[in-house]
Amino acid sequence: MVNYRIMSAQKKNLVLIGMAGAGKSTVGPLLAEKLSYGFVDVDALIEADQQQSLQELVDQHGAGWFRQLEETILLGLDLGRHVIATGGSAVYGKDGMAHLQKSGVVVFLDLPLAVLEARVGDGATRGLAREEGQSFAHLFTERQPLYGRYADLTIGCDGQSPAQISEMILSGVMDMLER
Repeated sequence: MVNYRIMSAQKKNLVLIGMAGAGKSTVGPLLAEKLSYGFVDVDALIEADQQQSLQELVDQHGAGWFRQLEETILLGLDLGRHVIATGGSAVYGKDGMAHLQKSGVVVFLDLPLAVLEARVGDGATRGLAREEGQSFAHLFTERQPLYGRYADLTIGCDGQSPAQISEMILSGVMDMLER
């Protein structure tokens, strides 16, 4: 399933959003290679900037602090011709997402909760920016409308391989990307 909204201006980046386990860091490099773009994983940028794992950061500072840091990192991105894999909580930062939307086509990798749970488990070691005691299912329910709000293109990824997902994305965004 592919859903997209009409855009008038061409964009120079491709931005992937979605829950942990959706495949952003797997599909992103495939897209970057096919487009001859660079690839940036925002989670990796955060870990490099802070010299700690995402889990350590969330454990030490809490979800709110982590989300502010993530938004700061997003606001500092000044890229062209890149595929950007955001962290799953990027959609909480309105300013960060607005910044990404200005220069990029935002693609939501959508998967059912059961598939994500099978991939991620309870997420205890994934560095999920969630409140204490918040379940993965609750986080999913909370984030779904945010992903939909920011997405220019929604890709239903259930049952699709990373190569198939990248092809669906490319067929949906080629006329939106600056070439």
